Amino acid sequence: MKRRSAPRAVAYTSSPLLASRTPVWRSKLIVAGIALAFFGLAGRAAWVQVFGNEFYRKQGEVRFARTLELPANRGRIFDRNGLLLATSVPVPSIWAIPEDVERDKVKLAKLARLLDMPTTELLKKLEDEDRNFVWLKRQVEEPVARQIAALDLKGIYQRKEYRRQYPEGEAAAHVVGFTNVEDNGQEGIELAFNKDLGGRAGSRRVIKDRMGRIVEDMVEQVPPVDGRDLQLSIDSKVQFFAYQKLRDAVIAHKAKAGSVVVLDSLTGEVLALANYPSYDPGRRQNLSGEQLRNRALTDTFEPGSTMKPITAAAALELGRVRANTVIDTSPGRYSMAGFTINDTHNYGVLDVNGVIQKSSNVGALKIAQKMSPQEMWEMFTALGYGQKPQIAFPGASPGRLRHWKTWKPIEQATMSYGYGLSASLFQMARSYTAFAHDGSIIPATMLKSSEPAVGVRVFSPEHAKQVRHMLWLAAGPGGTGQKAQTLGYSVGGKSGTARKQVGKGYASGKYRAWFTGMAPIDNPRIVVAVMVDEPSAGTYYGGTVAGPVFSEVVQQTLRLMSVLPDMSVKPQIVVQAVQESF
Repeated sequence: MKRRSAPRAVAYTSSPLLASRTPVWRSKLIVAGIALAFFGLAGRAAWVQVFGNEFYRKQGEVRFARTLELPANRGRIFDRNGLLLATSVPVPSIWAIPEDVERDKVKLAKLARLLDMPTTELLKKLEDEDRNFVWLKRQVEEPVARQIAALDLKGIYQRKEYRRQYPEGEAAAHVVGFTNVEDNGQEGIELAFNKDLGGRAGSRRVIKDRMGRIVEDMVEQVPPVDGRDLQLSIDSKVQFFAYQKLRDAVIAHKAKAGSVVVLDSLTGEVLALANYPSYDPGRRQNLSGEQLRNRALTDTFEPGSTMKPITAAAALELGRVRANTVIDTSPGRYSMAGFTINDTHNYGVLDVNGVIQKSSNVGALKIAQKMSPQEMWEMFTALGYGQKPQIAFPGASPGRLRHWKTWKPIEQATMSYGYGLSASLFQMARSYTAFAHDGSIIPATMLKSSEPAVGVRVFSPEHAKQVRHMLWLAAGPGGTGQKAQTLGYSVGGKSGTARKQVGKGYASGKYRAWFTGMAPIDNPRIVVAVMVDEPSAGTYYGGTVAGPVFSEVVQQTLRLMSVLPDMSVKPQIVVQAVQESF
């Protein structure tokens, strides 16, 4: 049997590299290097996972974690009958992650056109690629959002937000106000009750991938708390009608502006508060201060002859005169301290009723002279003049009524017929609630109230009734406010016409015309005040400019309130025909 040969030995000598003996230090160095690398990796892992974990966790959150706001639905605003004045509707908003946006020039140009902005402006928003969020346009129309989605442009996303809608438009703009793009109230009720209406936004913490898709919820979400609904005292039908008639009067008389206030004389509720010019709160591009001003509350002016009934009421309450007290106004003018105060006619001898009916300046100042400045000032103050109205509404002006200690005799005289002090139309309307509410001035409110208001006693019921009779005479035959008469309802009120103050003097040919009154006169349900600023179509008297607006607003409001007529229609028509002959 053949024997197997032994394996051949490796010829190490054939390779010098293999034949050489490896130094021990080199193998140790290699092992040490491997060990050092291992410990370095272990240390790095320990640093990332343990010691520096907070830093890296935050960096990860910055890149991938997002806090999504869950917007609260803003509360709705209703009128007293449950009709919507303001509500929120969901609309899309467009945003982007700049570093992810696809740089397709054609698509970006189309996107810019849809967003109604120059392409350069769009690119500027996207140029900072370090940012991971940028708004491109807030609250776009739904058809535009669909076209943007159809572009399928990487890095462009949409988010649901809420936008306010105002069904009554410009008629109720100064009452309701509006919100900004962040859904925060900026004017009117939206501002006054912003905290109640706005609610509280919720939040959701999530992790997103590079495509903007939500991968995981990090913590339990905080649900939003929707805002509270509000029901106002405003009657949207009265509001619209008052605005419409005011607008027509301002245009017809080529006036600068106008305001109207309607108060419920039992509850103090504001049934209407309108101004012209106005604006659409849902479309506020290119608005001016003239449109935004809530003139009924912010603009103050010398109230003129509308103060005469208040002067007479103060003297009645203090016992200085009676309704039949004789006042000699001859010869139709009165001079004091270098000034001459005139009446439009020489009315001769009048009683206090006649002074109000004929609107005699001389008669009013002679009644005022029977009182001290302090007594007059206290009465004016009790009626709210010189004080900011206590109503939940922004911008209400206190007007101006200087302290009685600074009055001069001529100033007391002019204040008796409404010069030398200033007030807003709202203040004038509220002061007349003292006559309508049997001598008690009542607080006004913009929120619906079903309870009769509790007022502050200023005059006795008997004196309030006597002044109502004076107002009825002033609005009747022989009075200055005959065009304020209303079919079916008895009315009482006082017209006013005053030159506009400019600087320290009075402008030539510039007047304010107004009328303030109530109806029905024996049991008043409403107080209405109308002001027209700078009528320039030939007539500027309060009785002829503001009186007809008062008449139409009173009639429509009382009908809507289901108040039965207190006068037959036929005699009222006859009276109206007689009035038109004056």
